[in-house]
Amino acid sequence: MGRRDANVKMVGKLAVVAAGMFAFGYALIPIYKHICELTGINILALGETQVPGASRAPANSQVDTARTITVEFDANARGPWQFKPAVASIQVHPGELATVMYEFQNVQPRRMSAQAIPSYAPRQAASHFNKVECFCFNQYTLEPGEKKQWPVAFVIDPKLSKDVTTITLSYTFFEVGAGTPPAPTAAAPSRGGEAG
Repeated sequence: MGRRDANVKMVGKLAVVAAGMFAFGYALIPIYKHICELTGINILALGETQVPGASRAPANSQVDTARTITVEFDANARGPWQFKPAVASIQVHPGELATVMYEFQNVQPRRMSAQAIPSYAPRQAASHFNKVECFCFNQYTLEPGEKKQWPVAFVIDPKLSKDVTTITLSYTFFEVGAGTPPAPTAAAPSRGGEAG
C-alpha cells in the first residue's frame, strides 16, 4: 500500500511540474515582449505607431527622386498584325518600378506564334534598363482575331549616366516558325523572238 501511495504522489508532482512548464511557456511571449518594451532591446517588439518616424510602407531608398527620365515606347510589327503600346511615354525616377501595357491582335485568319525582341536608344541605356516582367521573355500563340495585353515592368538603374534624360524602348514583334518566302528568281528569256 505504501508503494502505491508513493506512485500516486509522484504522478501528482509530475502533473504539477508539467502544468507549470506549460504555463511558463505560454506566458513567455508576452513576458519577452514586455521586457523588450521596457528596456528597448528589440525595437521589433514595438508596434509601428510606437517607433519614431515609422510609416506604414517603408520608402524605397534606391529611388533617385532628384532625376526624372522620360521613357518612350515604340512598337514594330513584322507581319500582318496589330502591335502597339498603351501609352506613348511615361516619366519615371531612376530606381522606381514602372509598368506599361502593350496591346497585340492577330488580324490574320489563322493561328500564329510570335515573339518580341527589345532594343534601346541610346545604347548605353540597355545595361541599365532592368525588366522585372516582360512579354519578350516568351513566345505566344494567338488564335485568329485574338487580342491580348501584356505588361512590361521595369526599373531604370540609378547608376545610369546623368546626361541620359530620355530612353526609347522599341519592340519588334515577329512571327516564329513562319516559312521564309523563296528568293526571287530571274525571269526566263522569252522564246518568241528566236529564229527557227
